[in-house]
Parts: sequence; C-alpha cells; structure tokens
Amino acid sequence: MSGTYNLVVGDRGRLVVPVEVRERVGLQPGTPLVLLDTPSGLVLLTRQQLRDRVRAELAGVDLVTELLAERRAAAAAEDAP
Repeated sequence: MSGTYNLVVGDRGRLVVPVEVRERVGLQPGTPLVLLDTPSGLVLLTRQQLRDRVRAELAGVDLVTELLAERRAAAAAEDAP
C-alpha cells in the first residue's frame, strides 16, 4: 500500500505524482492537495486524508474540558491575593 517514490521539483515548482499513486488514491487533474511542513519532513495529503489524520490525532481528546480547566485555573490565579 505504501511506497517510496523519487520526485523532482520542476523549474516552476511542479511535482509529478507517479501514475500508480494517482490511480491508487484516485487523484484527478485539479484534485486539491495539502502539503504539510512537519518537524519530521514534508507530507503530501488529500483533504480527506488530512481530515482523517486530524480526527485520529484528536480522538479521545476532550478539548472543552481542557479549555474550561485552563480558564478556571486562570480565574483562580487572578482571584488569588
């Protein structure tokens, strides 16, 4: 399913995605892609792949509870003598 492909940046900054990759993931001309610049390197994703990645990273995270705890701590610090 995954593989390593050597790509070359063209003179206008263009990349050519190998046909087997385009076919496997369903890329068509005009398909929007997202390039992530991460600490470990560049990652090229479709929007759906990015959405799935973010959802997986946030799974089990209760952002509302974390935000409320932070706000309560800040309020308590302001109220402290």
